[in-house]
Amino acid sequence: MNTTNNVFMPGGQAEVLLKNISTWQNTTTIILHGGSVFEFKGVFPKGKMAQGFYNLIADNGFEGHLNLNKVKTIFFQSKHHRGKESHAFVFQNDKQECIFKIFLGRDKHGELYASQKSEYLALKEQYKTGAQL
Repeated sequence: MNTTNNVFMPGGQAEVLLKNISTWQNTTTIILHGGSVFEFKGVFPKGKMAQGFYNLIADNGFEGHLNLNKVKTIFFQSKHHRGKESHAFVFQNDKQECIFKIFLGRDKHGELYASQKSEYLALKEQYKTGAQL
């Protein structure tokens, strides 16, 4: 994979990032597994570390246990999807395989939430220049 123009965040920043994202409005979380695509639209759940996992705690039915030790990099994915601007955090393992993705959310008109886009682009710029969260 050519990473010349790609921007990555170290996987060690996953917990901080997830805690931050849980304060945002709706997002879309995608999990690819076994040829299937699981999609959750809503506020990403808050979580906490316990017994080696980042445990998602939510009232909206989206819960889980994330092994953050498996996250080696978080790729900033920016591209057009179905003719619209799209941005996602792609949580990757040590083989650069996608574990899960969190896409920025959209309002009722299909536009990206401005606050999320601004924060995403600021983080992307920080990591492009080598800064940390």
